[in-house]
Amino acid sequence: MLLELKQIGKTFGGIKALTDVNFTLDEGQILGLIGPNGAGKTTIFNMITGIFAPTTGSITFGRTNLVQMAPHKITGLGIARTFQNIRLFGHMSALENVKVGMHPVTASGFWSSLLRLPGQKREEARVLERALQLLEFVGLAEFADVRSDSLAYGQQRRLEIARALATSPKLLLLDEPAAGMIEAETQDLMELIRKIRDQGTTVLLVEHDMPLVMNLCDKVVCINFGVKIAEGEPSEIQNHPDVIEAYLGKEDE
Repeated sequence: MLLELKQIGKTFGGIKALTDVNFTLDEGQILGLIGPNGAGKTTIFNMITGIFAPTTGSITFGRTNLVQMAPHKITGLGIARTFQNIRLFGHMSALENVKVGMHPVTASGFWSSLLRLPGQKREEARVLERALQLLEFVGLAEFADVRSDSLAYGQQRRLEIARALATSPKLLLLDEPAAGMIEAETQDLMELIRKIRDQGTTVLLVEHDMPLVMNLCDKVVCINFGVKIAEGEPSEIQNHPDVIEAYLGKEDE
């Protein structure tokens, strides 16, 4: 087991965003977190990555309790994420965006960079090599020197994933990675996520594209109004009456 959420609750003022949410994620899994808009999915991501602290419950990564831990320390443990809205540095090249993503795992300080010490030069070469490898991995090697805001939408999504992978995470959180993609781009994304898993990174994704979730994920958790209503294999979830009701509503009697 890599990640465990136990009795997680979150309130904002008098509003309950999450109530007693429990689920686990094993190493090597792709887990889909689904639910209607406003169900609390992104709030869960924000708590795992330290942006919010849960009001109740615990979040354990390996043997480490993440509650009250600073986001940069959580990144250092091996957790990375993308966001619903693309957050690239538009004026920077694809290569520069990925290199920025490696900042949390670099050691050179101000003086070594200013004086161009040998250790800093070696690290700079390592960062460049790793960034180029990641661009190749996501299929963007030929766009290394292209400004990120000049890339097509699907390419920008893949670049954001490359930047998240720059810290070599054990767990990758993808927040609606297929949002806005055409079918061909979605198929490419599915293959990329499988490649990421096959290279040893566990994946937790929030997604509204149900064909992607059902064809890609090993396990699916469904949240509605801040409460977990179903958990299981995709075949179980897509026929679960509570999930169907959450998405389609209850038929009038």
